[in-house]
Amino acid sequence: MQLFSSEPVAQPLAARLRANTLDEYVGQQHILAVGKPLREALQQGALHSMIFWGPPGVGKTTLARLLAQVSDAHFITLSAVLSGVKEIREAVQEAKQQSAQYSRRTILFVDEVHRFNKSQQDAFLPYVEDGTFIFIGATTENPSFELNNALLSRARVYVLKSLDDQALQLLLARALSDPRGLGERGLSIESQAQQLLVRAADGDGRRLLNLLENAADLLEDGDCIDVDLLGDILGDGMRRFDKGGEAFYDQISALHKSVRGSNPDAALYWYTRMLDGGCDPLYIARRVVRMASEDIGNADPRALTLCLSAWDVQERLGSPEGALAVAQAITYLACAPKSNAVYMAYKAARQDAQHFGSLDVPLHLRNAPTKLMKELGYGDEYRYAHDEPDAYAAGEDYFPEALAPRQYYQPPARGLEIKIGEKLQHLKNLDRASLRQRRDAP
Repeated sequence: MQLFSSEPVAQPLAARLRANTLDEYVGQQHILAVGKPLREALQQGALHSMIFWGPPGVGKTTLARLLAQVSDAHFITLSAVLSGVKEIREAVQEAKQQSAQYSRRTILFVDEVHRFNKSQQDAFLPYVEDGTFIFIGATTENPSFELNNALLSRARVYVLKSLDDQALQLLLARALSDPRGLGERGLSIESQAQQLLVRAADGDGRRLLNLLENAADLLEDGDCIDVDLLGDILGDGMRRFDKGGEAFYDQISALHKSVRGSNPDAALYWYTRMLDGGCDPLYIARRVVRMASEDIGNADPRALTLCLSAWDVQERLGSPEGALAVAQAITYLACAPKSNAVYMAYKAARQDAQHFGSLDVPLHLRNAPTKLMKELGYGDEYRYAHDEPDAYAAGEDYFPEALAPRQYYQPPARGLEIKIGEKLQHLKNLDRASLRQRRDAP
């Protein structure tokens, strides 16, 4: 008996069903349909360096292989997780050899290219420039943030989308009928089980095939895949959610924009989507506090207090009690009057603070706790507001002497800020009257 068998290990279903032609390729018709940009480039023989950006399991690697096949190019693949400068140099030499001996172009495909650091990404540039190879990178992260501008400027970015239900159903049908897949086993699947499997795949073709293979391994030839079997395999985790990745920021953005747009229903949908995908509830609670200040502000100051209370409940009690408290806060924010006046005022004031540098505090605004400070004029002519009519020192200037008074905060006529605006306008009128009195004084 041999400890290690020389028999080849059976490939996973997803690998066996990898498309061999563009006609077999499932999805991405927005770039591959007749007349679309990538299809046109292929038909014209104008293959170019490119970046495939999309979620896992949508066919980035398969598409790169097909491009090499259609264009009769030598194909080299690297994984940024496992490769370094040594492997890059070896790929360059292999590409040069293909060109010199066979006059053949090379496509260098780099999976998870965002995992390469700046120097590793820069290593590709001269060889992309001189045509040693055509570079294709695949990434699940936003290339704008994760890839060097120099590399981005030399490659066209193609956005690959999650597979829709129709594409997943086509892939499922092929897996059950194709001899390369499960066709020889005569398996079938109930209609409800098919819907459950497609929903569980969540746009990821590889996930669908892996789940199907898991189910098939538990059945005899000719059996039927039913809902009970899939339920046992799926357990509770059915949604794709990349903590810290592109999907993460897209969904929190959708939640924030739904609140800002006064749509409590959409806000609750995105909130529960994130929870369902495994997002930390405390992260959402913190972001909800930010929404209260950024988008509601003084139009309804109670919003901030409510959000802080919801965060506290989540931290103290956990879920489901905390999740419901945060949901209450989200719906309150969505229905509250909206104002970004405080947010815009803060940004404008901060810009001035950074632009004008360390301007001196006017003497009359400085405290004078010592005799020397008093002799230097600290606090001279300071007007104590509580001693003035209406507790307001009309006409007083609180800005640095080198900076003319600004109005950063401009409350809109919504919610409580209607009253705030009226109050500020009254104070402005008192300031104007004070200035007139100074001019009229003998």
